[in-house]
Amino acid sequence: MPISHCHCASCRKIHAAAFVATAGVMREHFRWTRGEELLASFESSPGKLRYFCSRCGSHLIAERGHQPHVIVRVATLDDDPGVRPTSHIWTAHDVPWLAHEGIEHWDEWKA
Repeated sequence: MPISHCHCASCRKIHAAAFVATAGVMREHFRWTRGEELLASFESSPGKLRYFCSRCGSHLIAERGHQPHVIVRVATLDDDPGVRPTSHIWTAHDVPWLAHEGIEHWDEWKA
C-alpha cells in the first residue's frame, strides 16, 4: 500500500517527530521474522493498538483489529521498500513550528 506522511497529533507525540512515514501492509503479507517476543503495545485511541519494541522503544506498527492491514512505520525498515510517499495526511494537525519551506537545509549536519 502507498507510503503516507502522517501529521496527526498522536503520531507526532508518539514518535517525537513532526510527522511519520507509514504504509499499510495487508495482513496476509505481513509477518515478524524475529523479535516478536519483545513486542509491547498500548491502545492509543479506541480500538487502535500501537506496538513497540520493549527493548529499544521503537514504534514498529499499529493496527485496528477489524482492518485487513497493519500500519508499518517505514523508518524502521532495514531495506528500501521500493516505493515513495504519495501523500501527507492529517496536515490539519500541523503545529506553527513546522515550517515546510523557506528554511535552510543541509545534506548533512556540519558542526
